[in-house]
Amino acid sequence: MRALLVSELAENHAGCALVERPVPEPGPGEVRVRVRAAAVNFPDLLMTRGAYQLKPDLPFVPGLEFAGEVDAIGGAVAGWQVGDPVIGGNRFGAMAEYVVVPAANLRAKPGRLSWEEAAAYGVAYLTAYVALVRCARVEPGEWVLVHGAAGGVGLATVDLAKALGARVIAAASSAEKRAALTELYAPEAVIAADPGFRDAVKALTGGKGADVIFDPVGGDVFDESTRCIAFGGRLLVIGFASGRIPEVSVNMPLIKGFAVVGVRAGEYGRRFPARGAENIAAIDALAAEGRIRPHVHAAFDLADWREGFAMLERRAVVGKVVLIP
Repeated sequence: MRALLVSELAENHAGCALVERPVPEPGPGEVRVRVRAAAVNFPDLLMTRGAYQLKPDLPFVPGLEFAGEVDAIGGAVAGWQVGDPVIGGNRFGAMAEYVVVPAANLRAKPGRLSWEEAAAYGVAYLTAYVALVRCARVEPGEWVLVHGAAGGVGLATVDLAKALGARVIAAASSAEKRAALTELYAPEAVIAADPGFRDAVKALTGGKGADVIFDPVGGDVFDESTRCIAFGGRLLVIGFASGRIPEVSVNMPLIKGFAVVGVRAGEYGRRFPARGAENIAAIDALAAEGRIRPHVHAAFDLADWREGFAMLERRAVVGKVVLIP
């Protein structure tokens, strides 16, 4: 089978190559899936140079999430049959024609989604769901400001917030991305992610500020977000794409009456397994009902993996990039 193999941790993914490997065999409790699409996520890129907290033993195949068909079933597995369309996630291994994963890692593919959409929505929409529903407890009619709104997780948050009845302000860095956001999801407002965005947010919300702010950027964006959040608001910390981890004097959330809430969707599910299963079931149901619509910016053949990686690194993507093994 074709697989993207990381044999050395190096900058510019120099240790990666497309190779032929034996098709893996499933063991007890495992299922082999013929991968039809694998999403490209930033952790995949970071792992190729050893810059992510998870550091698999070399060599390894990257790829966190995928969609495909059950191809073979190991012992002591119930509930799946060969040919079943599935989606799944694993810490790595998806960027290959076949992947073997624990049976518990698989779910039925929502019928409304294409292979590409099904591969690309799980991680992003799960993060958005934990952020908006579990951490922020967003209510219909509340104002939700989404930073990095054109990225994979940001775009999922825009889409989910609208599905939950919130009023969305989407912030993006370029005119092209803002135009795409307007066309794809028609949020209540699309604004530039430039310094001074707080004035636009205050004007849109009648001076009140945003009830919920989704921030995967950090740095100056976080600092300014504390100045346009409503009393009783929830400022969600997703990550630090800007490179700077900000600080906040605790007198500010005290005086302004807002909460700063860290969001770790995967860890949430590990800490609270029952609620984690409910979260996954909820996003799958929303997808099956057509209430959320994942957007795939581009799909590349696995042989063109470097082009897909580069597109993500240039931050030229609106939504997600997938590879077709």
